Amino acid sequence: MFFLLLLANIHYGTFSIVGLDPETGEIGIAVASRVLDVGYIVPWLDADAGGVATQALSNPYFGPWGLALLKKGYSPDSVLKIILKKDTMPEDRQVGIVDLKGNSISFTGKNCLEWAGHIDDRYVAIQGNILAGEGVVQAMYRAFKGSNAPLPERLLLALEAGEKAGGDRRGKQSAALYVLKKRGGYLGVDDRLVDLKVVDNSEPVKELRREYELWQYAFLAPAYLRLAKEEKEKKDAFIERAHLLMQKALKSKINKPEVFNSLAWEFALMKMYPEETIKAALRAHKLAPDDPNIMDTVAEAYYAAGKPDEAVKWEEKALKLQPDNEFFKKQLKKFRKAASGK
Repeated sequence: MFFLLLLANIHYGTFSIVGLDPETGEIGIAVASRVLDVGYIVPWLDADAGGVATQALSNPYFGPWGLALLKKGYSPDSVLKIILKKDTMPEDRQVGIVDLKGNSISFTGKNCLEWAGHIDDRYVAIQGNILAGEGVVQAMYRAFKGSNAPLPERLLLALEAGEKAGGDRRGKQSAALYVLKKRGGYLGVDDRLVDLKVVDNSEPVKELRREYELWQYAFLAPAYLRLAKEEKEKKDAFIERAHLLMQKALKSKINKPEVFNSLAWEFALMKMYPEETIKAALRAHKLAPDDPNIMDTVAEAYYAAGKPDEAVKWEEKALKLQPDNEFFKKQLKKFRKAASGK
């Protein structure tokens, strides 16, 4: 019993951000803290409602209560009033709420340990307690607002900026990054567009960045390209974000040929960004020079760029390695027809 009472009086220092991308409908939360597995405590998201971050002396019921009310159409302001009224210790709580319309609100109770405070604005709510100072949330706000990157990257940039500004003044232990989008999960089976957390690490935000750098190309870019086909009214927004990821990959030192091959193939089929598509395909070939499937991607990229003669050369290379590949034969026939002008 004494142990439970002791736990009830622990205030967890934490800084978090809830953000919405109004063009794609993505809703996400990034959070870091000097506490074990903060991703298990603070973030609450629903692709049909919005996001709630509950922290300080965290009341976990704020998450499901808040999301249920948002789903019923209540504004974040109304939601906050209702959940605080239901609470027995509201001045010990800190919470940030953003709905799918971009309305937001944050709250910092009077009993939250210094420094504690928040910033909320259209599409974003930022909050923190037991921080190095007000500069933490200010830096997070500037980083989020100052970037045109996809939402997961903007949330992570805000978290990194907050840590650089001092973060949790007690130290570091865990971090998490979650982003939901309707049918944004793997092959559209659920809404988990990004699902990453660091449970216990001496540099949790750095580890979160390392994990995200892998995740964005393996899962995020393919999801954006798939969603571009599924949601016609948002096609341009999703393609733009996938394009940003291809640009980022080309500037990086990534040594995974499948990253470049996948991006090049999808953009070649859409006949978009031809020069960058060729660069991505050639980068994949450089990393895996004996892979005939990548040679086929290079050929498709040149074909999409209006260079069928080059496409023929590359498809012939692929067929030389796999002379019985029927798909390669069809590709070569298509490219030769284009090269002949018939």
